[in-house]
Amino acid sequence: MPGNVIELRDLTKTYCIGETQVRALRGVSYTITEGEFLAVMGPSGSGKSTLMNILGCLDRPSSGEYILDGEEVSKFDKNKLARVRNEKIGFVFQSFNLLARTTALENTELPLLYSTTNGRDMAQRALAALASVGLQDRAHHKTNQLSGGEQQRVAIARALLNNPTLILADEPTGNLDSKTSSEVMNIFKTLNEEKGMTIIMVTHEPDIAAWARARIHLKDGLIIREERS
Repeated sequence: MPGNVIELRDLTKTYCIGETQVRALRGVSYTITEGEFLAVMGPSGSGKSTLMNILGCLDRPSSGEYILDGEEVSKFDKNKLARVRNEKIGFVFQSFNLLARTTALENTELPLLYSTTNGRDMAQRALAALASVGLQDRAHHKTNQLSGGEQQRVAIARALLNNPTLILADEPTGNLDSKTSSEVMNIFKTLNEEKGMTIIMVTHEPDIAAWARARIHLKDGLIIREERS
């Protein structure tokens, strides 16, 4: 039986904007097992970005518990949070977040820059990650020589570099046309089904969410419904 990667227990998040309190999350409880492919959906202001920031250890909840791989994240100091982000979580963003004027290979190597990995091993690992998304032939092309779909595949390769426990994808097809979106989603599907990777994806597009095996819908900071394929 797969174990639990994530347990969320009554998570809340309140922001103070001037004298106004904004309750972005109002008590979210959910369990995500190893090998899950989950889509997080909801309108603007529903709390999905706040939830993803907490899952990615980029923000802390106001109350409640976030347990990742059996450890309570709120007890981590800044150094441990940074280490968890680098070693356990791979991030894929809508805007790709690649460095301009650098090659696909150099962009993929970024997570290893502050590690003890030597240059040769670093290049080999990055090339293997690019091969896993079908881009080994474009490794030495610069960002501006790559299509949008190729840039997103470089971002996925970079996310895979440290063999993370979890891939967090925030609107990963938001800047792509429908054909390219399908190609990118096929990569996520393969990573999930063949490599057993746990993937959590924020999207507002029902056809993209349909690629996931489970979907949760947020509204006003609460999970209002869950669907499973």
